[in-house]
Amino acid sequence: MTDKKDTASQPGSGSAVIPRLSIMMFLQFFTWGAWFATLGLAMSNANLGPFIGPYYATIPLAAIFAPLFLGLVADRLFSSEKVFGVLMLVGGVIMLFMPGVSETASLTANAQTAVQDQALALIVTANPGIEAEAASKMLAEQNSAANSSANLLWWMILAYMLCYMPTLGLGNTIAFTHITSADKFPIIRVWGTIGWIVAGLLIGFTMWDGKFTIFWLGGISSLVLGMYCFALPNTPPPLKGKPMDVRSIFMVDAFKLLGDWNFLVFAVCSTLVCIPLAYYYGSTSQFLGSTGFGAPAATMTLGQMSEILFMLLIPLMFRKLGVKNMILIGIAAWVIRYVLFSYGAPSQVTWMLLLAVVLHGICYDFFFVTGFMYTDQKAPKEIRGQAQSLLVFLTQGIGMYIGYKVMAAGNLFGVVPLGLKIGDYGEQVDKLPEFTNAVKAATEQGEAPTFLDTLLNMFNRTPIPESVDQGLIDTTMGQWQNFWMLPAIFAAAVLILFALLFWDKTVVGGSEDSK
Repeated sequence: MTDKKDTASQPGSGSAVIPRLSIMMFLQFFTWGAWFATLGLAMSNANLGPFIGPYYATIPLAAIFAPLFLGLVADRLFSSEKVFGVLMLVGGVIMLFMPGVSETASLTANAQTAVQDQALALIVTANPGIEAEAASKMLAEQNSAANSSANLLWWMILAYMLCYMPTLGLGNTIAFTHITSADKFPIIRVWGTIGWIVAGLLIGFTMWDGKFTIFWLGGISSLVLGMYCFALPNTPPPLKGKPMDVRSIFMVDAFKLLGDWNFLVFAVCSTLVCIPLAYYYGSTSQFLGSTGFGAPAATMTLGQMSEILFMLLIPLMFRKLGVKNMILIGIAAWVIRYVLFSYGAPSQVTWMLLLAVVLHGICYDFFFVTGFMYTDQKAPKEIRGQAQSLLVFLTQGIGMYIGYKVMAAGNLFGVVPLGLKIGDYGEQVDKLPEFTNAVKAATEQGEAPTFLDTLLNMFNRTPIPESVDQGLIDTTMGQWQNFWMLPAIFAAAVLILFALLFWDKTVVGGSEDSK
């Protein structure tokens, strides 16, 4: 295998290749941002609300299995850019079939809802002792199981994510192989965040929020990225010819780091805090849409914009605050974000909702970026790759999977119920479909938005039409308030746990001797 120094000196390597790698990173995250942020809104508008949690839960499932694919296949048998290209071409084809399947699933769900209402009335009338809520839940579960198109869509999203998630590691491998210094990687990686922002702004500008058009955009951009990958510099498989290391693939040595008390606390808290994080990714687009933001995808890009800003501040903040305080600030920002969502819901307070979105930069950078750097410093040099894979497995895999299930009041493997509630906190927003239909009916009676209206609605909200029943508004927003308070409480509990139990004095960014 060509070593790093030799590779960097070849044509197509070094600073000359940075623009090509930046385009790769831009397209990679544009493709994901094209559909991920507003998937929940699209499903909610299509009367597929019960499937939002399961659909999002496919992403952490793919994150769990991606390292196995990389370790067994991608890093040993084929050039990284070719594997990247094939995966995105296959994924793109799969996604292009999703709009049609989604439409069929929506039609089936609408027909089931009409029948469900009639059946519910008959059941309640014939059995006065049964609670209407219990009967409604039972019928909804039966209808969900019977909606074959919606269930097919779950498998399609899972298949797409199984293609996509390995490319995150492949993209990094390609980038690090062809740059002369790791210090140049942030210059390339920031274009991924810019790609996500551009995707959100495009969706907002075109008013594709909450429509199945997002799948067309995601599918086409996947195909473009797949074809572009074959124009990237050749990146031989980094582990070609080396013996299979089962310990590395299954992160055996990295798990031993959990024997260190502080790293164990960090790992457990990182996993737990991803449970409330799932609420943000899975429900924010629906929430912003219901409070009057006409372009939730564009509005949510404010979080990525702040992410870039705070990323630049991290080196300075490290010197001032240290690891523990950085992570505490990150978790505290999550608490504040959900409290702002909760208290801003009843009256749809614009500044509170926007500030909650902007806080994403602190939430992500101060916790995750700090966490990856801390992990890199704690792990011995020879197992740092394993340690980073372990952290991704625990956070983006286990933590997020449980989080999406809790968010949607689902269950674990069809056995363990995860409908977590504290009093009314954590209740599901079951009035949202009725509210969405009422707002849609009221909006259709008005004039179509102008070009200026479209621009303004990207970062501002339109008042809920006066013709919508005030009682329905109050009930729906009250449910949103209770919904968001649970992740706030959960994040606060993790904050206290971490503050009390984590006392590591490791200096991030220091020398090997400082460990």
